[in-house]
Amino acid sequence: MRRRAAPGTPRGGGSGPGRLELELAQAAVAAVEAVGGHAAAVYLRSSTPDLLRLAVLAGLPSTLFRPWWRAQVNRPLPVSEVHRSGRAIHFADAEEAMRRFPQLMAGLPFPFGAMYAPLAVRAQKFGVLTVLRRATPGRPVTVDDRHRIRTAAHRLAAALGALADEGVPVEWEGEPLSVQLPALNAPPVRTGRCGWDLDGGEFTADEGMRAVLGPVRADSAGTLAELTDRLSPEDALGLWALARQVAALERPVPRRIRLRGPEGLAHLVEVSAVDTRLDGSLVDLTGGPPVTEASDRLPYGVLSLDRLCRITYLNTSAETLVGRARPDLMGRVLWEALPWLAPGSHEDHYRAALISETDASFVARRAEGEWLEVRLHPAHDGMTATLAPAKSPDAAPPAPAVLDPVAPGALSERSSALYRPVALAIALTEAVTARQVSAVVTEELLPAFGGRQLAIYLLHERHLFLAWETGFPHGFLDRFDGVGLDARLPGVETLTSGRPIFFESMEHLAAAYPGIPLDAHVGARAFLPLIASGRPVGSCILGFDQPRTFSSEERTVLTALAGLIAQALERARRYDTEAAVARGLQDVLLPHRLPTLDTAGTVGRYLPGTQGMEVGGDWYDVVETGDRIALVIGDVQGHGVAAAATMGQVRSAVRAFALSGHDPEQVVSGTNRLLIDLDPGQFASCCYVVLDPATGRTQAVRAGHPQPLLRHPDGRTEVLDLAGGVVLGVDPAAAYPVTETVLDAGAVLALYTDGLVERPGQDIDSGVETLRRALADCGDGPLHQTADLLIREARRSADRPDDIALLLATRWA
Repeated sequence: MRRRAAPGTPRGGGSGPGRLELELAQAAVAAVEAVGGHAAAVYLRSSTPDLLRLAVLAGLPSTLFRPWWRAQVNRPLPVSEVHRSGRAIHFADAEEAMRRFPQLMAGLPFPFGAMYAPLAVRAQKFGVLTVLRRATPGRPVTVDDRHRIRTAAHRLAAALGALADEGVPVEWEGEPLSVQLPALNAPPVRTGRCGWDLDGGEFTADEGMRAVLGPVRADSAGTLAELTDRLSPEDALGLWALARQVAALERPVPRRIRLRGPEGLAHLVEVSAVDTRLDGSLVDLTGGPPVTEASDRLPYGVLSLDRLCRITYLNTSAETLVGRARPDLMGRVLWEALPWLAPGSHEDHYRAALISETDASFVARRAEGEWLEVRLHPAHDGMTATLAPAKSPDAAPPAPAVLDPVAPGALSERSSALYRPVALAIALTEAVTARQVSAVVTEELLPAFGGRQLAIYLLHERHLFLAWETGFPHGFLDRFDGVGLDARLPGVETLTSGRPIFFESMEHLAAAYPGIPLDAHVGARAFLPLIASGRPVGSCILGFDQPRTFSSEERTVLTALAGLIAQALERARRYDTEAAVARGLQDVLLPHRLPTLDTAGTVGRYLPGTQGMEVGGDWYDVVETGDRIALVIGDVQGHGVAAAATMGQVRSAVRAFALSGHDPEQVVSGTNRLLIDLDPGQFASCCYVVLDPATGRTQAVRAGHPQPLLRHPDGRTEVLDLAGGVVLGVDPAAAYPVTETVLDAGAVLALYTDGLVERPGQDIDSGVETLRRALADCGDGPLHQTADLLIREARRSADRPDDIALLLATRWA
């Protein structure tokens, strides 16, 4: 059988979708079908660093999801994490999603399952493919489904890689494309045609009609009586009467009749006359579209919508209730055809129905004093909406069509802005430094209001100092850096007065503050006071490229957001102070150099985590004890000043016990008891190895720490199997057995903390095996070079959830 070529750009002279768009759309549809989902999305990288954009949304109207059109790579969102880490994420229900991604669920608090897979090939990261599914509480995503979406993502990534190799830009800058999903497992619609010569009596039927009603004759010709013999008497008489009626009409007017076929199934037949011949068509209703007449008899309105919320049918009661005729509404998006049903305050109901496929309802005002109850009944292939008269609710939602008529796009922008307080508040909880707070404001606040410029000034000793800027001409804001609180400037007066100041254009700003330096932009400005718990923190300036007004709603939201920003900056200021203390403490406690020996070499490396304060409790040390050396590595739980302080105490204890001549078991046991006495509830892991450089004999003790690695002189590398005890600080009576081995000349011993081998969602044994292979591949180069190779990937990563410590030791030949 010849294989058909994949479709490309449509023929016929028109401009069709490009190759990138076709690949994305096809992949989204295929992924939905592969894992039984009801919507899919593809995020692609953009020209803006660390920003993903929604490129394709299949099975959902994109206007409802405007707040999720952009995804910053450094955000605690599944799309961002999958792109950063290159590892898939799956969750079966909202409970699991809430535990892992509360920021996602704050905006989409509905029960649903989701699968996310990275789009990467040959070290190129293109984006993320995701599929939404029904929630399955208690039933995790199956291995087969994980394999299916991974396969779909690999195929799309390969296609994107091929496009990139051909020079096609694989980036997304515009709005997302919407894709309608095909119906799954829909029965085929069977149709047929027939003809009846009124003069000669000959009746003909095509293959389709014979397949539905049975053969008339082998040569497809016969008489109408041969057909009616297969029908019930009442249907046969009705068909004869219809035929005579149509034949008697002076002009060709079609008439319809429902017939029950030989198998008892319902069929629709339409007959019209041309001269002395009757032409008929048949539709098998068992596999075709719904019967509209039944819903036309209902006393309430019924609308059928596809997955993109376009109206595919409405009954006569719906026409009456909405005051619009069916031809005016068919094929149009629901809220574009009926603006009083626009998202606004109803969008969560639409999203809930479409994402979770559960019923939703709300009350909407069609006109002054006229309210309708809207019930949404979603399914995989679309949604049914019912309308019925309702009483005015106690708290009437706004009716955009009556009170404030605006375009549907503007409504979507407004709803997006209303989501920003939640998204920004959650994002600010993740930001711990003033720079991170400013970056969050840039990435979350500016896009919500269409802003292009941002400046944040912080108060210090009655002067405002520029802490962050973006979008302003280079050097323009320098003249305002360090201004006192007595200066007559809007950025100063918004803080001293405690009220925001808005200017619709630069002309208005210049009129209010004559002589103030202006940049080349002509747009609006918003000056917001940053006040936390009554204490002045600074001021924030938002700039816009074009003049614009600020609605009362926007002014309220911006003022509230300014309060959140001020709280975050105040918290960051305290955090920065604590971080400086912790970094200083850690810098003092970690060894600045290791002992230089004639018979052995040691090299240590330390990388702080990139999340939070970047200060933790990992440490390493090398202690000379006579003719032997003690190699020590450990990891105190937690981060910050407390972890660094505990690390110093544990390191000092180990060093003191070692220098006192205690054997390895006594060193670790004594440190364990001391830690319990000093800080009950704090614990640490540790690996302590005593090496005799002359003989290579080693004695090792392990307290809840990862097993060391040993690369032999011939390159063979293994994970040492050291007996061990529990972590330090838990059991004062814990025992710590000693394991003896021999370190051959030229061999390399590697001690490390779990930050080097642990990855979210990955078994630690897999990380250890990866490190073992990396050590084996290092060869017999210098020890410092080996250390740099082992931490190279971790050093390049901007997402290190934990500290990393590495200690290598070798004996000279």
